[in-house]
This record gives sequence, structure tokens and C-alpha cells, in this order.
Amino acid sequence: MSAAMHTVAANTRTETGKGAARRLRNSGKIPAVAYGKGLAATTLSVAPKDVVTVLKSERGQNTVLQMKVEGGNELLVMIKDYTYHPVTRSLEHVDFVEVKLDQTVDVDVPLFAHGKAVGVTAGGLLRQVYRTVPVRCLPDRIPLKIDTDVSHLELGYAVATKDLKLPEGVEVRLPAEQTLVAVVAPEKDRTEEAAAAPGAAPAAAAAAPAGGKAPAAGDKKDAGKDAKKK
Repeated sequence: MSAAMHTVAANTRTETGKGAARRLRNSGKIPAVAYGKGLAATTLSVAPKDVVTVLKSERGQNTVLQMKVEGGNELLVMIKDYTYHPVTRSLEHVDFVEVKLDQTVDVDVPLFAHGKAVGVTAGGLLRQVYRTVPVRCLPDRIPLKIDTDVSHLELGYAVATKDLKLPEGVEVRLPAEQTLVAVVAPEKDRTEEAAAAPGAAPAAAAAAPAGGKAPAAGDKKDAGKDAKKK
């Protein structure tokens, strides 16, 4: 790991409940909890500014942190979850999960589509089904982002999971044929085609994985129904 790893200081706490949490926030700290496969849930308090700094950093929630706990204990952790106050938008609570450098973690990484697809030039629309993709890798191999070139996509073609160029040791936790980005026909064309062929799925929504051509009209599937959107 980098020598410039983010650090966060934490204090153990024994009081729990809404009243204790309110007093803690009034003192400038927020309640937190750390847990992991080999770490029982430990109640802590941390400075919210330290956490916000991490969340606003380049890697955001995918940042591996060195946590220095009161009493001399040190942990490698990542931010698992956090909550903001609905009105003031101030950070109210954070969950940390312990990680090991030799054990894989599951995280979501931003997916960026680059280039202007030839199908868009021809009048199609670029539909990005996934803005982030779930990946599994070691903590020190989490990619900052995943890029995919879509300039070659014609109308009715798509980029699937298996088309991604991934760093070594990084695995996407989606089916190989899963549609990620597709070039589809405009809504107007899909509506007209559906009217011309009652009962048929809208042709523009079809997008074959792996850069392939969309199937025949009667066999097509909407790319938005092909995957659970992130």
C-alpha cells in the first residue's frame, strides 16, 4: 500500500443510544462501528471531518484506511456505510469494515464510456445500463475506475461484461453476457416499430452482448430489463 495512505483516529466508546450519540455529536465527534470476519463489532467515535475528507477523495468509499484506535490498536479498514442528517446534511454515523491485504473485497467501481459511437452518429442513443460495476479483488488492486471504448458500437450493438479490459486480479461480479452499455434507436422509432408489430418487443431496446448485433425483432430483449440497474 502507498505510504500516503489515509489515516483515521478512533476512540472506543461504551455509551450507546440516542442520548449518548447526541452528546457525542455535540462534542464534535460522531458514533461509528468497526467489524469484520475476525473482528467483533466495536463501537467507536471518530472526527466527521476525517471521514468526509476520505469520501471526497479520488477513490471515495473505495479508499483503504489505516485506523488508529485508542490504546494502540491499528486496523486496515474501508468505509462500509454512512448516514447524513436529512436536513443539515452533516455526517451522523459511519460503519467501517476491516480488510486484509491478502483477502478479496467486493466493491463498486465507476464505469466510464468513452468515444462517440458510430450508431449515435447514425441517429441512435447511447444507453448506459450500469454507472458502476461490482468487482472483486484484493484491497490494494481496487481500480479507480473502469473505462470502455464505445466508438465502434453501431445501432443495436452493445458492450457486455466480457468485453471489459480489466486490470490483473480484478473480476466483475456480473454474468459474462450482461449488457453494460448499448446503442439503441430513439424512443420515437421504438414506438413506431411496436405499433407496426403488435406484441413484439421494441426493437430499439435490443442490444446483443459482446459487441454483437441485436437479434431478430421477435427475440429481442430490452437492455434495461436485461439487467438490474445500479
